[in-house]
Amino acid sequence: MAQKSSGKQQGSRHKLARGSQEKVTVNDYMEEFEEGEKVLIKYNASVQEGRQHHRFHGRTAEVTGFRGDAVKLEVQDGNEAKTLFLKPVHLKKVEE
Repeated sequence: MAQKSSGKQQGSRHKLARGSQEKVTVNDYMEEFEEGEKVLIKYNASVQEGRQHHRFHGRTAEVTGFRGDAVKLEVQDGNEAKTLFLKPVHLKKVEE
């Protein structure tokens, strides 16, 4: 009998599906953020690199720094603050 897959992306078929009109542009990769800025984590399914577990999809985070071309984020996961490193293509600026 075959075993069920239990990889990192398990159970995220609809959550990470992208619409037919969504395209990744160079501007998405080059977007710049400032430290202390609030961003929305919204994964782009067509770009696999530079994203974390899908439990963080749809959460708001604060930019705390940079590492290479990735952005360092601080996210509240329950009572615990967690640090994530995501590429800018997976982030959207939050209007305050």
